Amino acid sequence: MATLLHMGVVGVDACKGGWIGVVLRRRDSILTGVFADSLDRLADEVPDAEAFAIDIPIGLPSVGGRSDGRRRADVEARVFVGPRRSSVFFTPVRDALTAPTHAEATSTSTRLTGRGISQQAFALRTRILEAERWARGTSVPAWEIHPEVSFAVMLGYPARSPKITWAGMRERLRALEREGFSLDGLGDAGEHAGADDVLDAAAAAWSAARLLRGDGISLPDPPEVDAESGRPVAIWA
Repeated sequence: MATLLHMGVVGVDACKGGWIGVVLRRRDSILTGVFADSLDRLADEVPDAEAFAIDIPIGLPSVGGRSDGRRRADVEARVFVGPRRSSVFFTPVRDALTAPTHAEATSTSTRLTGRGISQQAFALRTRILEAERWARGTSVPAWEIHPEVSFAVMLGYPARSPKITWAGMRERLRALEREGFSLDGLGDAGEHAGADDVLDAAAAAWSAARLLRGDGISLPDPPEVDAESGRPVAIWA
């Protein structure tokens, strides 16, 4: 079985202008960085990657039958992170994501599910659809994570402070440092992403390493199954 220091994994988060990847390479706990304007290009920059973990929904909720248009992953993650639950948005249905305006997306979502769509989710619509397409095409494992779930597992409890605060940033940075991770080697990639994006991508890399060696968890357990692709749908950590 692989160990943490014998694998190459990438944690990914969306940031302004593209995607930030935090790379944990073989035999080295020094995290390096990569920035690209698309997931395809980011993956090309890390050809030795054995797995990716990405902070974006992968697998959209279905509507009809016994489904209420909400993913169990989102519901369970909100419970898991407790006071940080507002950071977990409900993933919209596909027809809402492809609407041209937020008003139309809200109307579509309300018609199909009885609920609207948050501004945060609508703002990420192109990223969500890009990640879905990319994950279906990649030949290596690509897990959806949520950084607050990852940090809750890492800390042993939900983070006490929001990540946008100084206390919250330090809390998460110290957690990564206790895992032996250094963020001093991000290089030019660190100029493209906010501090919170880097922390989230680093947490994703931590989760990817756990998952690759078989130590991870999924919300829900067992995962749901995407009706279109057959992929498991869960938030992993």
